[in-house]
Amino acid sequence: MPVSGFTLRRQAARIVLLNQERHVLLLSAADPADRAKPPWWEIPGGGIDPHETSEDAARRELWEETGITTAEIGPCVWVQHSVFDFGGWHFDQHERVHVAWCDGAHDVRPARLEMLEAAAFTGHRWWPLDELLASTEPVLPHRLREFLPDLVAGVIPDEPHDITHNPPTT
Repeated sequence: MPVSGFTLRRQAARIVLLNQERHVLLLSAADPADRAKPPWWEIPGGGIDPHETSEDAARRELWEETGITTAEIGPCVWVQHSVFDFGGWHFDQHERVHVAWCDGAHDVRPARLEMLEAAAFTGHRWWPLDELLASTEPVLPHRLREFLPDLVAGVIPDEPHDITHNPPTT
């Protein structure tokens, strides 16, 4: 439950980082304000600063969260609108997800995490596609398993796909 009625509305940039083996980098995370929430795996990313493009934000966020500076940031391939609670805050954000490529399976050594990120991140893994598709562990974005195979196969959409997750209503 958020600490207040405040909603943080923002634009965000995320990165689907693939290495030469076509494995995708995911960060493991847990909500430090709600330990009852199960942990999940997510792609790197975060808020876009004023006067920053989504590509520049993706590059910066990748460096901050992983220490990786040699990735080739590609186009925005997905967009989504996410509303969620994390760290005691309520977020309403519009995300632009870029594909990026790097050599090898880099070590992940965060360069500059915010306090909330440092409390949330519990590790990382370079996931082979088949293992990620076979896994039932929660992932963010929610539709990652649905859209990732095309990116791994080198299929880049001409226009970003809207991958917004709309859970069923009861």
